[in-house]
Amino acid sequence: MTQFRDRGVVLRTIRLGEADRIVTLMTERNGKVRAVAKGVRRTTSKFGSRLEPLSHVALLGWQGRGDLDMINQVEVIDTFRPVREDLDRMGPAMSMLEVVDQIGQERHANPRLYEMLVGAIGALSERNSPMVAPAFFLKVLALEGSAPVLDACVSCGEEDPDLLVAFDLLEGGVLCRSCRSGRPLSPAGLSLLRRTLGGGLSGVLAEPRSATTDEVTALATEAMEAHLDRRLRSVRSGQVS
Repeated sequence: MTQFRDRGVVLRTIRLGEADRIVTLMTERNGKVRAVAKGVRRTTSKFGSRLEPLSHVALLGWQGRGDLDMINQVEVIDTFRPVREDLDRMGPAMSMLEVVDQIGQERHANPRLYEMLVGAIGALSERNSPMVAPAFFLKVLALEGSAPVLDACVSCGEEDPDLLVAFDLLEGGVLCRSCRSGRPLSPAGLSLLRRTLGGGLSGVLAEPRSATTDEVTALATEAMEAHLDRRLRSVRSGQVS
């Protein structure tokens, strides 16, 4: 067995036996890690409460020969308390954890995905912005090489933004009046999408909830679900509107 130190965000936990848990984390240097935390469900455990979903931790562990590692020590970096104490923020936060759990590969480092997750939860902790989760989805799609085409009609190449009126997941981006299919896309929605992926994220996160942010949230969620080829349970259960 090989000892390792890393930082990670707890994505989910599963009960194991009477006192243990299997903890899944997205780590900075080791990618997605599944590890056994012994005795964490006992009231005398020193770090049971530190290994809850959303916790950002520094850990010491042993890499096992099979699928499961072992956690020996845990120190909390951030619990993101404002998110935990606000149901309106918990839904988007859990949807981001679910996406990373699906995207991350076990023991394959993806430091950018880790940094994006920590940054997104931190942003949600600072401000209950309706655009944190959809912006995260879109940025992850870009990281995966699946960002939607927004600068021109994906069918004919029309670039006039006044003529780009639809978005089609199967086509992979926006469509003009002549080629339209998929869902309608408003001019404000197109603008917000472009700002999100074009480097204007700070202004995007300052947007109050509106019909436009709801439009982009629905589109980004559907785009992520299409990429994953599955529904996001945390969204479809009604936690995120």
